[in-house]
Amino acid sequence: MATSQKLEEHFLTCTICTEVFDNPCTLVCYHTFCRKCVVNYTKTKPEAISAKSLLCPFCSKMTKVSEPDRPVEEWADDVKPSFVIQGLLDSFGPGSKGTTNCTWCHAEGETTPASVWCSVCDESMCDRCARMHKRLPSIRHHDVIDLSGEVNIPRKRKVMCSEHKDECVKFLCKDCKKLTCQTCCIIYHRKCESVVTLESEFPALKSKLLNEKENILKKQILMEKKVDTVKSNVITEKDRYVQMESKIKSNGIKARETITLKENKLLDELKEISDRHIEQLNAHIKSAEISVQMYRQQAELIDQTLQSDCDMNVYEMYQGCDAGDVEDVGHTDLKEKGRIARITFRQDSDKLSRAVDELQLGEIDVLYDGVLDLAATPVLRNTISVNAAGDQSDERPLDVTALVIHDTHTVVTTDNTNMSVKSFYTRDNQSRHSKLSLDSRPWGLTKLQHNQVAVTVMNKTIITVEVNPDLVLLSTITTNKQYYGITSLTPSTLAAGSQSPPCVDILDMTGNVLRSVSPLCSGTKILNSPYFLCTTRTGNILVSDYGSQRVLCLTPEGDVVFTYPPTGHTTQVDPRGITSTSTGDILVALYSQNNVVHLTESGQFVRNLLTAGDGVDHPYGVCADDRGYVYVCNLSSGDIKVFTCSDTE
Repeated sequence: MATSQKLEEHFLTCTICTEVFDNPCTLVCYHTFCRKCVVNYTKTKPEAISAKSLLCPFCSKMTKVSEPDRPVEEWADDVKPSFVIQGLLDSFGPGSKGTTNCTWCHAEGETTPASVWCSVCDESMCDRCARMHKRLPSIRHHDVIDLSGEVNIPRKRKVMCSEHKDECVKFLCKDCKKLTCQTCCIIYHRKCESVVTLESEFPALKSKLLNEKENILKKQILMEKKVDTVKSNVITEKDRYVQMESKIKSNGIKARETITLKENKLLDELKEISDRHIEQLNAHIKSAEISVQMYRQQAELIDQTLQSDCDMNVYEMYQGCDAGDVEDVGHTDLKEKGRIARITFRQDSDKLSRAVDELQLGEIDVLYDGVLDLAATPVLRNTISVNAAGDQSDERPLDVTALVIHDTHTVVTTDNTNMSVKSFYTRDNQSRHSKLSLDSRPWGLTKLQHNQVAVTVMNKTIITVEVNPDLVLLSTITTNKQYYGITSLTPSTLAAGSQSPPCVDILDMTGNVLRSVSPLCSGTKILNSPYFLCTTRTGNILVSDYGSQRVLCLTPEGDVVFTYPPTGHTTQVDPRGITSTSTGDILVALYSQNNVVHLTESGQFVRNLLTAGDGVDHPYGVCADDRGYVYVCNLSSGDIKVFTCSDTE
């Protein structure tokens, strides 16, 4: 009883009327009120009336009504209470426990203790009324519960028809998926084929709810596991952040120590030079003072000679002065080589500012869920068999790309031997595919718009295909050369690789050659067989050249940005498919080595991302999508391996 009272006070009481909920409704803000109360409150707010919405008195959030043309008094009729509130009302609300008084007697103005409760009538009765209940043929078979003990009475909620106010909703139209009263069934659902009583449908609904409960429990278990994993990650990440903080502080200390060393070195140098300068100046002063003393003595000697009136003394003094006997004693010291004239401190403020700006203690890289993390360990997630109905030969997928079409992840590939383009996707939990047959063998593949691709075909054509995700041929572009690799440069231009002559042509969408690129090295053409192309995030063209066994990065004007392996390097590669990620990293399929290698944006080797041990078998086409997935065409096994390189499951 205490529990029921507390629930009524804290959870089942309308904050407007401060009474237990009477016909409650839960608004979009999840606040619950009596329908009548929230309607009356809304009537006092002109802004809510004009917005055709119910206004929450607690948070002032608007709840749009389903039928605003109805009277305001009926706006809340279709707003149902949350199942939590309704469940609490059914279990603990008024009438949920053994009702103390007889309902029938109460209707006659009498107060009689109840002894039984009818689950069908949803009414409590005294002994006398219970005997009458048993005599009536239509209700004598109802289940009756004795109220002499402590019994929980499940309260059945009577839902009245919104149109026929005096009738209960007792029927379910399966065709319209709508609950109705008997009158509505007669008026509106006469032609419906499946109208049943809600009571007859109860077992099936209960069974579905039990199944739903099992599914929810399974999801709950999975979510609990994820929560545990995330909690563990929180601890791990906190430890990592402490380590990173320590490294940043350590780098700061090292930087400050380096600056301090440079400062001390400069100060020591200044002290050494300034001490020498001051020493030189003091020596100069001493020498000059000696010279002054000698000049005074010589002047006095001349005075004495002049005062002697001796012709001979005067003549000898004259001869001595004329011969230079009276010399500048300090003259030699003043002109001593290596004497410091002045010390200055030259400071390049701009250079110092640039040095401070360019000082790198490190960088904070943020990796978001679903983004390709090439530092992570690749995990094989799926193997797509490219077999399709009507295939006459073993499948040979040459190139691959991935698209998202109407929220459906779709993989598109070119099957060279079966002369077709194929798409693979999952719908309604079933693997599906589409096949577009061609007159000749397809080779390269590139994504155009979000649902279109372009394909090079071995009859001097380029076709455009719409991916829905089923494939539809849009156009056929006739070209003057046979092209292999292809990539989209801009929405209106393509780059395509030709073997005869070896070059990369820039084409418009009608096949006209706008510019032909054929770079030279020491006067020799370095392109041979540009079988696969890709566009970088900066607009350059990555070329995987089978003939010259190298990867080149070219500007659209034909300048060579880099080559892999670098010129003069002895590393042997056999490149095929190539792709560039959103971060600028490069993936290259090496056919003979059974590898997919990871290069930096500048063409530096990082590591073998995928090997034969991962299931790579003579790889051709390769691509990476925005979800962190890497797709590799295995030529020997005729399938596409799908790997994840991210923390997202």
